[in-house]
Amino acid sequence: MTRPDPRQTAALSAALSRAVDLSALKARADATTRAPQAGAPAAAAAGGAFTSQVSEATFQNDVVERSMEVPVVVALHASWSVPSEQLVALLDRLVAESNGAWRLATVDVDASPRVAQLFGAQSVPMVIAIAAGQPVEAFAEVPPEPRLRQWIGGLLDALRDRMPAIRAAEEGAPAASAPEPEPEDERFLAAERAFEQGDYAAAEAGYQSILDAEPANEEAKAALAQVRFLARAESHDPSVIVRADMSPDDVDAQVAAADLEVAGQQTEQAFARLINAVRRTSGDDRDKARTHLVSLFDLFAADDPRVMKARRDLASALY
Repeated sequence: MTRPDPRQTAALSAALSRAVDLSALKARADATTRAPQAGAPAAAAAGGAFTSQVSEATFQNDVVERSMEVPVVVALHASWSVPSEQLVALLDRLVAESNGAWRLATVDVDASPRVAQLFGAQSVPMVIAIAAGQPVEAFAEVPPEPRLRQWIGGLLDALRDRMPAIRAAEEGAPAASAPEPEPEDERFLAAERAFEQGDYAAAEAGYQSILDAEPANEEAKAALAQVRFLARAESHDPSVIVRADMSPDDVDAQVAAADLEVAGQQTEQAFARLINAVRRTSGDDRDKARTHLVSLFDLFAADDPRVMKARRDLASALY
């Protein structure tokens, strides 16, 4: 939900390089390979020739061993997380253009929770680059396509001299299965550039202009909601959370504190805070808390379990 932060990316990468032992799944994978369970589905490619849907049983072969030749980008996702599914689709498109210079391994965290635990994943999406059997880069965000391309390019640049297969793939003939890249929408690129530079007003104006021309454009609608939320959240003083806890009837404080909690990935806590405000208040204050809570729902997929539960709790608080 937040803009890609190089400091967060570096910290996560460093933590993974120290703490993650990718051999932890090897014994389990070997055992599963020797004695497969009846009816267990085989791992299938999630997309093109360079993408694999990875499970605990195939992790050793499809990630660790393959990363000895070229970097493998592991994408943790879940069907209930629309951003994570969108990121996987984008990565699948980018890896198809690579001619095998890197590989994509997608992991459904609901189907393979031990893989998610291995990386200490607290949420999805989470992306980890593996080279020579070890994590080398990671991020837990949804960067725009230009930033993602830059990240992949930097990864390949850093590893090209150590992994000759990268250069061989880049110098080879284009992969037959690689699709022609779709022309990028300059309107979105301009809004994304403003967003990356922290110019929320320009980004908001850019996405709004797209919606004015195309009211049904869901991508622009979602981006606009994110920009407005981030601009609002960054304007709040973090001390407002303490004020909100000490003054439960201060609806303005409750609303601001909820923004900060969502920005800090404390989503359930933020929802509960506003639902409690709805229960305690009446009139305009109650409507303000309710309206703000509903606006926060728009930042997530409609079938996100947290949103579905909060909607039920809100209905109970109102009626």
